[in-house]
Amino acid sequence: MLHIHNPHTGEWLADVPEPTVEIVAERASAARRAQPAWAALPMARRVEVMQRFRALLAEECEVLAQTLTAEVGKPITQSRGEINGLLPRIDFFIANAAPTLAAETVFSDAAMREVIGHDPLGVVANISAWNYPYFVGGNVFVPALLAGNAVLYKPSEFATLTGLHIARLLHAAGVPADVFVPLVGGGAVGAALLAQRIDGVFFTGSVATGAKIAQAVAGRFVKLQLELGGKDPMYVCDDLDAAGVQAAAASLADGAMFNTGQGCCSVERIYVHERVHDAFVDALVANVRGFKAGDPTDESTYIGAVARGAQLDVLDAQVADANAKGAVLRTGGKRRSGPGNGYEPTVLTNANHSMAVMRDESFGPIVGVQKVASDAEALALMNDTRYGLTAGVFSRSEARAKALLAQVNAGTVYWNCCDRVSPRLPWSGHGDSGVGLTLSTYGIQAFTRPRAWHLRTP
Repeated sequence: MLHIHNPHTGEWLADVPEPTVEIVAERASAARRAQPAWAALPMARRVEVMQRFRALLAEECEVLAQTLTAEVGKPITQSRGEINGLLPRIDFFIANAAPTLAAETVFSDAAMREVIGHDPLGVVANISAWNYPYFVGGNVFVPALLAGNAVLYKPSEFATLTGLHIARLLHAAGVPADVFVPLVGGGAVGAALLAQRIDGVFFTGSVATGAKIAQAVAGRFVKLQLELGGKDPMYVCDDLDAAGVQAAAASLADGAMFNTGQGCCSVERIYVHERVHDAFVDALVANVRGFKAGDPTDESTYIGAVARGAQLDVLDAQVADANAKGAVLRTGGKRRSGPGNGYEPTVLTNANHSMAVMRDESFGPIVGVQKVASDAEALALMNDTRYGLTAGVFSRSEARAKALLAQVNAGTVYWNCCDRVSPRLPWSGHGDSGVGLTLSTYGIQAFTRPRAWHLRTP
């Protein structure tokens, strides 16, 4: 039984039963039986179903947002923003599924045609995350369903009620219950899911859990995609004028603290050229101090609750380690008073790579700032990590920024922006940030396997 509590107040929200190993196996078998009929539907029919799902999301946005805020601690305005932000992603998948998955004739003459087809994988496991359950889940189950797959969907146990809402709306939109199957629960349910006959595993979460999933399916030759953590670096160049420094500070404060810093692409370390360092730090701290922290149901709250109580210990340890090694605590640095999992938005300067805050994922409202003397030093530090998800450069020169970013080990790079995801661009990582990709037309094809057709005219 899952016991669900509000991370801001600590109050009980619900108890939700977890399926047994036997039930997981039964539901996986039912999905296997149901998938061919779903795949046999014309694409236009599956598109219609997804259009109805989109309409239901928009119609029930407030109820869904209130649930998300209650169980995850996300500020209510950001919860609404996530749900509304999923709508254009669905539009992208709807508009591009048919042309992306259409059979492609690559050679034709009087005697022979060669055609590439795209078959659904079959039954895929979608083990999703709690920090952006609509975004990271929708990046998988929307294109997977459009491509003709059945989906065994395990929402994070920290976003269980949201996961059940998603399943309810998909079923109401016309996805058969055996084609989209919610399996709510903790690690035991996840292990039971991975033990089933599945054709793909799509996971978003921690490196440690991703490694366990990879080991669980090793040797079975199923498609495996892992979207894991990040330690996302940003570099502020010395060619910015005063207004540019202020703009960079505002953007990076938001990039570090949005969603209470609980994003794989949240800004977690900032390198600032010594010529603009002091002005940038003053502006960054002023922006962070201006964020209202507290009750996530308050319309004016920007910093909500840390969803997982155990993460507070990680944040405390990173601050203590940085302080012991010479960092300067400019603001924050401790848990908020009162009930629940509140943590003050925190800025540490005089940071360096001996400190955990500059090397290990924080996943909370904390950011370290390090002064550098050159582009070369900044580049070396940006690449001094086991992660490789996103990175960015703030500079007046596009050429300078692109020259640096071309050398950074990251799947996504930014010039004068950060913490941005587009459905039109692939989302992928290097190193411990994972394997595979979602989004873009590549993220639609990810849920298919190519079939080579050799067609000889008699």
